[in-house]
Amino acid sequence: MDSRLGDDLAQIPELIDATGAYAVRILDGLAERPVARPPARREPLPLPAPGAGARGALAAFAERWEPGFSAGAGSRYLGFVTGGCTPAALAGDWLTGVLDQNPTSGLDSTAPDLERETIAWLRELLGLPSALQGAFVSGATMSNFAGLAIAREWLGEQRGVSIAEHGTAALGPVHVLSGRAHSSVGKALSMLGLGRAALHPVDVLPAREAVDVARLASALEALDGEPAIVVANAGTVNTGDFDDLRAIAALRDRHPFWLHVDAAFGAFAALSPGHAHLLDGLAEADSICVDLHKWLNVPYDSAIQLTRRRDLQARVFQNSAAYLGSPGDDPDFVHLTPENSRRLRALAAWFTLAAYGREGHAEIVRRDLALASRLGERIAAMPAYRLLAPVRLNVVCFTLAGDPTGIGRVAQAVTDSGEAFLTTTVYDGVPALRAAFSSWRTTEDDVDRVAKALSRAC
Repeated sequence: MDSRLGDDLAQIPELIDATGAYAVRILDGLAERPVARPPARREPLPLPAPGAGARGALAAFAERWEPGFSAGAGSRYLGFVTGGCTPAALAGDWLTGVLDQNPTSGLDSTAPDLERETIAWLRELLGLPSALQGAFVSGATMSNFAGLAIAREWLGEQRGVSIAEHGTAALGPVHVLSGRAHSSVGKALSMLGLGRAALHPVDVLPAREAVDVARLASALEALDGEPAIVVANAGTVNTGDFDDLRAIAALRDRHPFWLHVDAAFGAFAALSPGHAHLLDGLAEADSICVDLHKWLNVPYDSAIQLTRRRDLQARVFQNSAAYLGSPGDDPDFVHLTPENSRRLRALAAWFTLAAYGREGHAEIVRRDLALASRLGERIAAMPAYRLLAPVRLNVVCFTLAGDPTGIGRVAQAVTDSGEAFLTTTVYDGVPALRAAFSSWRTTEDDVDRVAKALSRAC
């Protein structure tokens, strides 16, 4: 055994203590750490030949890399839709590495059953039926990919072919209809061989990002009975808008289509009594995307995909190897997602759900909703800015009241201040900023600091 590896093996308790103490110092300093840092390109150093041991590696990381990392786990990181990491989720994530389980096979441990329990807990948390079965994937992109892959197989089933066996060439024309599909949907269609051009945008309601259901019905009618895929939104990234899921699902009485719902963060509206109605009809979906490293506040990378057609899912993703067995009626996860092996993603989610339960996570959602409204009110009161949409959920979308093209300068000024991080976007042709609230750490004081940073930046 390499001498440094042998030394580290003999000192594992001390190394864990040292790493834990270092982690605590980072967490204690989140409030003072710049929320985001302008990246400075660093050229790679040569690979060390003898290595420095775990303590040396920790010291090298602390000197070379950690100071340039953002406070993404902090309370004022409002870019994208990024949660923090609850204390229990952090403990679960650490133990994920310690136990180093591969949950895709049920041959050697109970790890897959822990994942099944976690998925059942998440279904209960979100008010979804057991008919929607799920698996863990890396994030919303792969959740949408998995859902659309199953939808692709369903299209083949409608036409009497298996795309998993014969490929997309056997499928014929593909029609994917959506109002404001997330960019990951186009990426998934590209990876699936269906092509981004298969996505046909449908008009949205005036001053909304929600699809016009009447226009969607007309688009389906024009297909003259051809099966299609409809991608609905439960929480758009720009304004947190929701499609009328119940009305869309009702269109299946007249038209054949697979209903995939991108509810990456919007699914957690189920935990707010004032917003749960936005999800009416979600339980009728054929497949659903839910991203956990957003509002569940677990570390990257963690999401689930849910579907009613596990048989089609296994047909798409089955791994034909004698040592892995056949999918059967209750397939292992190796037969359900693109990965043959992966980390036990469910453990962090299991820990945070076990630790804080429904009530704790509902409080996070309700608080973030109130904080988003608070920032929206503060921005509406600033003459330099104007809201581009009502604060419907947890996203505040706004621009400069004068020349919106200067909003990029505002975003950079806020980032440079170290006080907050917001991401730019374009909404209805207007350059804009968006602030997304999904962290368990964020407080009213944080909102006030963000508002002051925006006031100074304009």
